[in-house]
Amino acid sequence: MVKVFVAVLGAVLLTTTSFAQIREIPKEVKEAFEKQYPSAQKVSYSDNLVDVHVIFYLDTVRNVAKYSNKGVWKETDRGYSFNQVGSDVKVGFEKSKYADWPVTEVAIIEVPNQEDRIRIKVEKGELTKRYLYFNKEGRLIRDAITL
Repeated sequence: MVKVFVAVLGAVLLTTTSFAQIREIPKEVKEAFEKQYPSAQKVSYSDNLVDVHVIFYLDTVRNVAKYSNKGVWKETDRGYSFNQVGSDVKVGFEKSKYADWPVTEVAIIEVPNQEDRIRIKVEKGELTKRYLYFNKEGRLIRDAITL
């Protein structure tokens, strides 16, 4: 039974991956991205069927912008370092129950019509990883399990 499930799951993933690579990136996405980030460098598109992720660099900073298939901007994750976050966020993190977990990734999350959020990824061992979302005042507004 397990072998059948694994085989079916593998076939579905291969089919989905193949379809995602065959379909062209919608021109609305390319146009919206080029208008929003005209100085982007090293641009690559990743079609996730329900949305498109655009990986690019501004100066030396890695960014990932997410758009709907119609070219509507959803969010941009801008690479950051823990040293760059404001003191309020550092204090908020140090007061959280995850303060002793190693920080492995930091990003600023820009979302239309919302305040920017700071996402801090922490890991405790191989299987225990969380995203912590802080506002600029250092308040932990959400945490989520991640892979």
